[in-house]
Amino acid sequence: MTTEDTPSAQAEPAAVERGLPTLGERREVRFAGIRIAGRRRRPSGEKAPLQRELRTAGRLWLLSSIGAVFVWVSLFAWPASTQWWNDRDLAILEVIIDARNSTLTALADAIVILGEDWLLRLLRGATLLLLVFYRRWRHFFAVLMALIIVQATVVLIATFVGRPRPFVDIIGEWSGPSHPSVPVAGLSVTLAAMAYALVPSGRRRRIVLAVAGVLVAAFGLARLYLGVDHPSDAAVAAMFSLGVTVVLFRWFAPEAEFPVTWKRGVTAHLDVTGARGEAIRRALYEQLGMEVLEIKPFGLEGSGGSTPLRLKVAGDPDQYVFAKLYSQTHLRSDRWYKVGRTILYGSLEDEVRFTSVRRLVEYEDYIQRLMRDAGVPGAEPFGIVEITPEREYLMVSAFLEDSEELTHAEIDDEVIDRALRVIRNMWDAGLAHRDIKPANVMLNRGEVVLIDVAFGTVRPSPWRQAVDLANMMVILGLRVGAPRVYQRALLQFAPEDIGEAFAATRSVTLPSQSRSSLALFKKEQGIDLVEEFRKLAPAAEQISIQRWSPRRIWLTVGALALGLMLLGQIATEITGGGIL
Repeated sequence: MTTEDTPSAQAEPAAVERGLPTLGERREVRFAGIRIAGRRRRPSGEKAPLQRELRTAGRLWLLSSIGAVFVWVSLFAWPASTQWWNDRDLAILEVIIDARNSTLTALADAIVILGEDWLLRLLRGATLLLLVFYRRWRHFFAVLMALIIVQATVVLIATFVGRPRPFVDIIGEWSGPSHPSVPVAGLSVTLAAMAYALVPSGRRRRIVLAVAGVLVAAFGLARLYLGVDHPSDAAVAAMFSLGVTVVLFRWFAPEAEFPVTWKRGVTAHLDVTGARGEAIRRALYEQLGMEVLEIKPFGLEGSGGSTPLRLKVAGDPDQYVFAKLYSQTHLRSDRWYKVGRTILYGSLEDEVRFTSVRRLVEYEDYIQRLMRDAGVPGAEPFGIVEITPEREYLMVSAFLEDSEELTHAEIDDEVIDRALRVIRNMWDAGLAHRDIKPANVMLNRGEVVLIDVAFGTVRPSPWRQAVDLANMMVILGLRVGAPRVYQRALLQFAPEDIGEAFAATRSVTLPSQSRSSLALFKKEQGIDLVEEFRKLAPAAEQISIQRWSPRRIWLTVGALALGLMLLGQIATEITGGGIL
């Protein structure tokens, strides 16, 4: 062995250059024209790109609510503290009452109209009707919960405490115990809920909240002047009501997920500007190494279960990628959709009920890759990006340049064959897409591509496979007519397969986009396309889709009971009772 062969004589490995500033440059690569650089693992304890936080104002109002509870305890838990608060309240009231005159009395009588039941009912009812009209259900329920929580709490506390009215000359109308002031709480929660539900965040909301604060203060002062409330009654009621409302909206309807808008659109689409837009840019750079230059919503009209985006990223040259933003909003929508369908039709098939947004995107990513492995053309996945842990994720994939919906493209026999071969490949691989509609079937440079596989499933029921075939044939038939599509389908499917597919077809099995297209097709050409396919295919007994199960029975009974309760509450509100 020579000296050169000994381990000690072997060349030492080159020293690794240290220092985080150059880490991104050392790892820079090019992938499909996209520059990938700077990927970084988020250290333990570091905040996610987009956090769901109360922020400073929310924390302050939370503290105010806690302060109200502390005042309640100190007021009535110990005799000594009760006497201390009474003495301070009466001292303040005496100063205010000494200033009484005819002009101030008339002004106070006018101001207390703000707390009249008829006015509060009018404001609350109008707010709720506006939210229903614009289909802003999250804000609707936030307002409703705020009213119920505040109203029930102050009435319960007032009944339990039973504090008498101030021992002064009372010149105003009153009823019931004194603490906390139910009218002040009612006005406070009404104005605060209206501000958060009806006014977009920013300067305008701050102005509205300031005006609301002035009105509540004037109303409380007027009640002190009339001698119907102690100062602590009004102050605690206002603090508690405003605190509950602000914290409830920040928790249940956060601005980042449910911005206040006045457009009647698909409520599943999230705003991707502001804090969320910056969070998306940061997360993509740190987790996938992509430098985002531009974020734009894309194809919103064809998507109700996510927020689709087109992202411009740095490259040589700059490239576009496609992304789908999922949040808790979409997860809840999916759950309610499945509950509603179970009540109407029963369990059509075994469906996955996702427990978190993370599970939803993991499942879609898995199905997307499984379909590509099975030879089903689709967009190449780039990865999953975490925006808010367990709550918001972004699925990133290749953007299909020069693609268009199949119903808008020029179709020949080769395209028809390729589209039907997609269904054949899924049948052979034991897969189903479960959402075959025009927006999800694209023609990309002569190849038929399936997108949006979130509802895909493995080893589906034969019924579901038949429905996929019928939906694809409907899309093709909208362009070239039923006879031509039927003849090409016979090259890959047996006549009995096609007959079964259209025997299973109902309104519920057709996506809403396909139903709209079929209605327009019938209106313009006078042809019922589904019936045309049924006439061409062998006769088959229609497949019943109604399935009964214990879960469906309980959900149906629960929905009926809830509906009756709602009707009863509406009747109570109309007759002058209730929470409004």
